[in-house]
Amino acid sequence: MAGERPQEGRYREFLQADIDIVDRDTLPPHYEAEIPLVIGDALGSLPIPPVRIQVNNRKVCEGFYRGIGLTDPEAALRAVDKLDKIGPEKVAALLMETAGADDKQAAACLRLAEISAPDASFADQVRALGVTDPLLDEGLDELVRVVEVAAEYAPGLCVADLKIARGLDYYTGTVYETQMVGYEKFGSICSGGRYDNLASAGSDRFPGVGISIGVTRMLGLLFGAGALSASRSVPTCVLVALPAEERRGECDRIAAALRRRGIATEVAPSAAKYGKQIRFAERRGIPFVWFPGGQGEADTVKDIRSGDQVEADAAAWSPPEADLRSTVLKGPDQQSQ
Repeated sequence: MAGERPQEGRYREFLQADIDIVDRDTLPPHYEAEIPLVIGDALGSLPIPPVRIQVNNRKVCEGFYRGIGLTDPEAALRAVDKLDKIGPEKVAALLMETAGADDKQAAACLRLAEISAPDASFADQVRALGVTDPLLDEGLDELVRVVEVAAEYAPGLCVADLKIARGLDYYTGTVYETQMVGYEKFGSICSGGRYDNLASAGSDRFPGVGISIGVTRMLGLLFGAGALSASRSVPTCVLVALPAEERRGECDRIAAALRRRGIATEVAPSAAKYGKQIRFAERRGIPFVWFPGGQGEADTVKDIRSGDQVEADAAAWSPPEADLRSTVLKGPDQQSQ
């Protein structure tokens, strides 16, 4: 929309990578413990800051809200989900306004949301609040299992954080939010959870657990902060110079031959003077310019950084491995990853 200014890290269009495990009728709960381990491995292999996965279980929250007498636990979940955005005082007011809570019930909800621990001790802190409900007990057992499995296989990766609610109604069990260390103020870059009733076909249900990596959000934050950069602004390795417009078909065939061999190539947009075409490549960080031969002359390719120019055949020539692909550079020292 005109005049729209999305907050930093938010986009009207974005790319995300989803991981889901789905089964028919029932899905064993151990998968809820495996999802964060997959995310830890996936993000841990990237040149990004360490991540911390905050986990909760909707049954813990809903059971607790029922145990203190709230009749609309979904409204309470939606209110608590805004805690980081609007703060405890406004959440308390929202709980009273939308979930029918009184002062004591709102305060109890906030005390639950304050509980956070990297181990199973969070369960004792919840029970110390003196609230009982079968759904609460079920949720605590499931969340303890997730936290203990994560602590065994990836110490420090997960933390139980009972303010994580995920306001979407279709979540029914464990929920996840992931923050990059040092970028916590920007919120989650990877979120999801357990859903039992989202997908169905007739009488068949397909429960699942899934999580989505916000690829655009994560990279936008890191590139915007200068924590990541690229060795060149485009993936193109070779620009095929265009001697004349009538030779575009010939140049397209050269580019196609290079692309078939995995060399990112494009043809110059117009048959300008060669100097101008070289400057076009320089501005975009393209390291090589290919000059088609004419009247029996061989093609040549020029490294426009060093000025070296050699004869070349599109079926055999290859750039140095370091130039073949644009690489990501990490951190202030700009070490290639």
